Parts: sequence; structure tokens; C-alpha cells
Amino acid sequence: MNTKIITCISGKGGAGKTTTTINLGAALNYFGKDTTIIDANLTTPNIGIFLGVPSVPVTIHNVLRGKKHISEATYLHPSSLKVIPGSLSPSSIINIDPLKLERNLLDIEGLTDYAIIDAAAGLGKEALAALRAADELLIVTNPELPALTDALKTIKMAEKMKKPILGVLVTRVRKDALDIPQKEVEEMLEYPVIGYIPEDNKMREALALKMPVVYAFPKSQAAINYKKLAAKILNISYNEKAYIGELSFFGNILKKLRLKNG
Repeated sequence: MNTKIITCISGKGGAGKTTTTINLGAALNYFGKDTTIIDANLTTPNIGIFLGVPSVPVTIHNVLRGKKHISEATYLHPSSLKVIPGSLSPSSIINIDPLKLERNLLDIEGLTDYAIIDAAAGLGKEALAALRAADELLIVTNPELPALTDALKTIKMAEKMKKPILGVLVTRVRKDALDIPQKEVEEMLEYPVIGYIPEDNKMREALALKMPVVYAFPKSQAAINYKKLAAKILNISYNEKAYIGELSFFGNILKKLRLKNG
């Protein structure tokens, strides 16, 4: 098994990197790929919060300190995603070297089909470490000028580091007159838009359930678009009905979660 590492990066906070990391991972898993998601936002990690595991015994911070093996920081979420979360403790960032991320990811080579990294915002040491560790990059942005400007800075840095770019994912799309059109996005960033994720209230409901929207609400527009993105990355055709039987196991889990939360 060869492991492909994809980093979700934007250059701007709030663009949807964490949501995309989780749901792209879930969508790849939906298509039968063993997928691990990694929180490389070391200062303000959110993946554990999004998935209902805010506090765990071993995190990516322990790994980067050389105290634990990366396998010890890997947890299995009920959605069947493998998750490597970060620590929420303010002291956890002391004496952390983000550049050790790439070296430690060598230890999961061959153990998972895809590793999806949630990069930190900006272009500081943490973000650059996630960029350096990637085989390919997914540029995550919004259809607004400030987000696109920061995405362009990220693209230029990636090109300088000779990192392949899968394409651009535009999130929080409202399809109104204020959204910058796809053609203009592609002209500005000089890369193709390979996916659009609409503003979808089901995303908030999935967050309340601590589940990826791909499994919590598989027929929502956001979930379908994440699955289409995963299919494009896998170079396979997307057919919603072809995989619907795979969701029965997760449907039972969700029923229990809704009862518990209701």
C-alpha cells in the first residue's frame, strides 16, 4: 500500500480547511479507502473538537516531541476514519518543532491509503511544515477577494517549494451576485476549481453530531459535493446510488447519537 499525503491549505483562517480535511477524508473512506486525518494546526487544533474527541491521552504534539510513536496518537472514529488529533493544552506548543511532522509521517507510509492534513492558517512555520510534508496540495478558499488573495500567496509558496497542486476547492458558496465567479477564480489563481461546497446548514447539524456531513447527511448538497471531489481525486466516476448500501452501518450509529443528543 502506497500512502498519498494531501494537505488542505489556504493561507487564511476560516476558509474551511478543517471541515474539508474531515469530509474529504470521510468521502475517500466512503469509496473504500483507508484514510487518516491529521491535525497539523498545532497552535489551535480543532479536528478533535469537530469529531467529539477534544481530549485524548496521546496527540500529534506528543509525537512531535519524540515522546510517542505516531501510531499511538491514531484513533478510530465511529465513522471509521482514523484520526490523529492535537492537544488543546496551551502548554502543548512549548518546545514543539513543526518541521518534525514530515519525518514522523514516514512512519505511517503503507499503513493507510490516504493521509489528509489540516494545515494551520497563514504561512508561518506550522503551515509550511504541513505544506512540506505533502505529496499534493488542495487549495481551500472562499469566493471572496481577501480569501483568494491569501490563497494566491499560498500557491506561490507551493510553486517555490515545487509542491504539486491538485486544484482549488471553493467553500461556503452562496451562488449569489457577491460570489466571485469560477472563471475569475481560475484566472486569478491560475489553477482549476475542482470542487464547490455550498453554504449548507447540514454542516452545522453534522458538527453538533460530531460526525462528518458525508455520513451524517449523505444526501445533503455539501456531502454530495465532497463525494464528487473525492471521486475526482480517485479518478473514478461518481454515482450516488452505487454506494448507498455502505451507509447502513453509519446510519445505525447516527440513530444512536441522535437519541443520545436528543
